Amino acid sequence: MDTSCTKPSKKMPLSSWKLVLVLILFFAVYMMYVALQQYGVFSVTNLITVGALSKAPICHMPAVSHSDAPFFHFPKPVTYNRKECACTPVRFFAILSMQRSGSGWFETLLNSHPNISSNGEIFSVKPRRSNVTSITRTLNRLYNLDWYSSAAKNECTASIGLKWMLNQGLLQHHVEIADYFNQRGVSVIFLFRRNLLRRMVSILANAHDRAVKQLNGTHKAHVHSEAEAAVLAKFKPTINTTLLMSELRRADKMGREALKHFESTRHLLLYYEDLVSNHTKLMDVLDFLQLPRKKLSSRHVKIHTEPLANQIENWGEVYRALNGTPFESFVNGDYRR
Repeated sequence: MDTSCTKPSKKMPLSSWKLVLVLILFFAVYMMYVALQQYGVFSVTNLITVGALSKAPICHMPAVSHSDAPFFHFPKPVTYNRKECACTPVRFFAILSMQRSGSGWFETLLNSHPNISSNGEIFSVKPRRSNVTSITRTLNRLYNLDWYSSAAKNECTASIGLKWMLNQGLLQHHVEIADYFNQRGVSVIFLFRRNLLRRMVSILANAHDRAVKQLNGTHKAHVHSEAEAAVLAKFKPTINTTLLMSELRRADKMGREALKHFESTRHLLLYYEDLVSNHTKLMDVLDFLQLPRKKLSSRHVKIHTEPLANQIENWGEVYRALNGTPFESFVNGDYRR
């Protein structure tokens, strides 16, 4: 006699199976949503309907190397439609510089190109750089082509960026910003001045004009006529030689730190003096941004064109203070306009 006892199997209730199937279906839909969001089909601010999605063009990456591919983008602005240019790839860039280093002139040159929009010192407004979240939000709006300024071009913009001074939160949050640049494929253009003494003269002269407003009661940081430039160039600042060395060291250190902090990015290093003396350097910039070469122009007129000896009130003291120091080239080198 078989004495083994066979226990009846416990079957899962039908309601439990239905719950499991619902959970599996929900998980599958969620994973599909996450995947589509990652590739930019959905956005938090502008969910695309199924009908709109079916009409969206399928953009193909241009024939570029694998290393260059991360720097070509297809933004989908929230505020307007790129229309026939929806599949025109866009390059992102940022000009990192210091005040009175020629960045204003350089930016007008870039904006004379029909495919470039450089939007000025966006982060001169303090709330936009108050923390990393504010900075990221501002950059996202810019690189999504939803930023409006006088430099804004049409929907066929092929390169968009900004001018960012080192003292506008850039060095303070350099780790997060460098990560952002690398993740979003932002190319960096460093623009510095070799002769930091000339930069100091420009800073002091600009501060003087801001106070006295020499041009018919109006302060102008940049001018568009030689007559206006001549008026501003008449002022010869007196430089405090006691603080001179420390100020030059501070500016030099800022530039070196910026180069170090953002060395992991795709970048190009430019010097104002090289751009002034050799305009073919501008073609290097267009090549770097992978844009068609075109002649660039600016209405800016240079203010200080004389040798430093004619532009500093206490030139003798300044010369003696810097001669024999690491900065003596600033007073001994010939200046090429």
